[in-house]
Amino acid sequence: MSDDILTLPAPPPDARLAYGTGPNQFGDLRLPKAKGPFPVAMNIHGGYWRAKYDLAHAGHLCAALTMKGVGTWNVEYRRVGNDGGGWPGTFEDIVSGYRFLSQIAKRYELDMNRVLVMGHSAGGQLALCLAGHQMSVKNVVALAGVTNLQRAWELHLSNDAVVAFLGGKPNEVPDHYREADPMQLEIPKATQWLIHGVDDDLVPPDFSQEYFEQKKKGGENVHLLEIKNAGHFELIDPRTAGWKQVEKTVLSLIS
Repeated sequence: MSDDILTLPAPPPDARLAYGTGPNQFGDLRLPKAKGPFPVAMNIHGGYWRAKYDLAHAGHLCAALTMKGVGTWNVEYRRVGNDGGGWPGTFEDIVSGYRFLSQIAKRYELDMNRVLVMGHSAGGQLALCLAGHQMSVKNVVALAGVTNLQRAWELHLSNDAVVAFLGGKPNEVPDHYREADPMQLEIPKATQWLIHGVDDDLVPPDFSQEYFEQKKKGGENVHLLEIKNAGHFELIDPRTAGWKQVEKTVLSLIS
């Protein structure tokens, strides 16, 4: 298990920047030591959209990518339990955090032609959702993503976390599921990578498998990488063999 990555202190960012006025509307920026402009990876952490999980643990993977020459933007956002968290506030923050990159690009030497959005677990849902609503997203990577919110409800994943996030069951708030569910959204522009550990016991691997198969049939540019001997957290732990495959994929998309 790599779940100790959740509590291990991460290397500090180069800057913590506010993209909004709320206490959870900020991100951690990390920059390579070389001269820019740098490719950029925007990261969206998971935690089943709940306030008790924050961006700190994702600092490890961001620092690892920055060591490889990638600027990283680790975004915090309002979550269930925060004022304004849940749908649509959580997603509004993701959109704002993404748009903020273009505002700081010149100051921090960020190459806006080489931008990737990635997310882990619930963050994978938010990353794919962003690609479905923002046509400027060119590359998106979902790590152990919750790619099917209808099925997440059917399986009662993490004590019905999706009901708390979207404000009800599918028959109660169908519009929310239609707007938020990557499986129901068209993502015609972005190159999509689904990466999942075969031994994941928190988000079943067939979430990514079924998403890949359905989206491929629909003509979307989608790819699937299944990693053996990896569970849910190995994909975001730079100490693991699974992470090396994640890193290789990310670098190939924006190098």
